[in-house]
Amino acid sequence: MIRLHHCHQTRSMRSLWLLHELGVEFELVVYPFDRTLRSPEYLTLNPAGRVPALEIHGEVIWESGAIAQYLCERFPEAGLARMPGAVDRADWLIWMHFAETVSQHTAALTQQHIALYEDSMRSPTVMKLEAMRLQKCFAAVESRLSTPVENRDYLLTGGFSAADIGVGQAVYMGRHFAKLEPFPALAKWYERITERPAFRASLPPEGAELLYRQDFYPPWET
Repeated sequence: MIRLHHCHQTRSMRSLWLLHELGVEFELVVYPFDRTLRSPEYLTLNPAGRVPALEIHGEVIWESGAIAQYLCERFPEAGLARMPGAVDRADWLIWMHFAETVSQHTAALTQQHIALYEDSMRSPTVMKLEAMRLQKCFAAVESRLSTPVENRDYLLTGGFSAADIGVGQAVYMGRHFAKLEPFPALAKWYERITERPAFRASLPPEGAELLYRQDFYPPWET
């Protein structure tokens, strides 16, 4: 039995997309944006009170990067991992974990723009700095995808992998605060990977409660 605990438009979407790509059967438990994740029952699954949490055959795993690596290595036949000894194993690990670097800046911006409910709590300086840091992350992806290597349609020369899922989901969230237009290679890659049926299946369904209610949040001005 595989069960994913999930909130729409959060890091747990990374795990959801991966599960769809793997083609395994799983149960999805969706939570609202309230204090449910702080309940004693949920804290037995993820003591940090966050999503994702993954129940799999009697084990519970949390942290989206750990979940991704565990699932890829448990289901190697899907080809989404680069196992020890593979030529691009190091690159796979780098980009898998770079997804969290992107996400931490998006998380800071989400807090500033959405979670804080009083204007006096918000910092235009923090918003601008974090948006610039997010753009630098986009520039790193742009540089990787612009490298003149044959068949560089994805982050790894060997083709689509969980690295594209992790970074792609981070860009899905980050594009609410940093535009893709200045990064043409990234924009083409993002369009390519988000056409995948598994990505589409991981999107919030129509009528779902959304974290981001705007397509783009410009830096807030005093």
